[in-house]
Amino acid sequence: MQTTAPAVTAPITATAAVSRRSKVFAQVQQLSLPVMFTLFGVIMGSWAGRIPAMAARLDISHSALSMVLLCGGVGALLSFPVSSFLMSRCGARKTMLYSGLALLAVLVSIGIAPTVPSVMVAVLMLGITASTYDVAMNAAASKREKATGKSEMSLLHGLACAGGLAGATLGSVMAGMKVAPAIHFMMVAGPLAAILWAASQVLDISDEAEKVEKKKFALPRGPLALLGLLGFLGSMSEGSIADWSGVFLKEHFNATDGLAPLALSCFSVMMLLSRLVGDKLKIRFGAQRLVTIGAVVSAMGLFFAVLAPSAHAALGGFAVAGLGLSLLFPFVFSAAGAQGPIALAGVASMAYSGTLMGPPVIGAIASHVGMQMAIGYVGILSIVIALVASRTKLLK
Repeated sequence: MQTTAPAVTAPITATAAVSRRSKVFAQVQQLSLPVMFTLFGVIMGSWAGRIPAMAARLDISHSALSMVLLCGGVGALLSFPVSSFLMSRCGARKTMLYSGLALLAVLVSIGIAPTVPSVMVAVLMLGITASTYDVAMNAAASKREKATGKSEMSLLHGLACAGGLAGATLGSVMAGMKVAPAIHFMMVAGPLAAILWAASQVLDISDEAEKVEKKKFALPRGPLALLGLLGFLGSMSEGSIADWSGVFLKEHFNATDGLAPLALSCFSVMMLLSRLVGDKLKIRFGAQRLVTIGAVVSAMGLFFAVLAPSAHAALGGFAVAGLGLSLLFPFVFSAAGAQGPIALAGVASMAYSGTLMGPPVIGAIASHVGMQMAIGYVGILSIVIALVASRTKLLK
């Protein structure tokens, strides 16, 4: 028996080792999609966190900055043919890889753009590449949910918030160290590209072509129209806070380049914490009640930020706003997705329209009556969101 023991034990040991490696690889595969969501947040947070510094570098006025940001919204709308082509030819995994690498290249181009027109072109490309990536990663997430039967969209969007927080905080640190946006973006582009490539290689999503809905520009009708309106108002509010909160602190309170981006950081961290428990809260209280009450909370936070005595106090107001708006998008898109792909495409179209409208409207208000009124206007939008959500029966 002593002579046969090694012959029996060796295969068992080898089999156990293979099993352990398989489990580790499976865990890595499960983490790849969360990494892709987090990366997207880091990239977009890095951009949003350096908007005040970019505006100051090129001496961009409120009206000119609103036009620059408008280009991002236009790019988002123009991205649909691009994402449709890539998804139908390459599938979600490769679309994420290609658009993500292009997004990082565009980020660097924004940092080095020498004039306002060149920045506008770069931000237009930012809208196209970011939206294409966004479509691909959400399609991958939906496919995984269908395959596993497990809801994880809220968590994934929470990780995107975490990435946005990290990107905006890094932007604050870089600004405080007087690092130019161009150098900052070049420093992060290389490592993020390597992580993106590695995550895409192990992503457990097939490369088969996706069936892209041809009616992606169709607007929702009937009860779905209220979901679309919530998406429109929500994206308008979130985009306005992301793009203008730092400018508000810088101009109204004379905040430093290091402090100004923290408005977005505070907004993002509360949004992250709320989304991590959003699914459990939905089971207990229901989506409609959470979105309605959350919008009221957001309005209170934004009005507090407008009337705050100092920049540090205003940060608390933006944090409260992030808490209030955090669950709107996960629940709206979940409700729209339950009605089918055409419904989801229509709601998404209206949401992108909100992204398009938000920056120029806020810029116009700021140019005529000041940044305080502009942020107050976003608070009024939250009140409208609460009224609409209270009547949206598809939120369950």
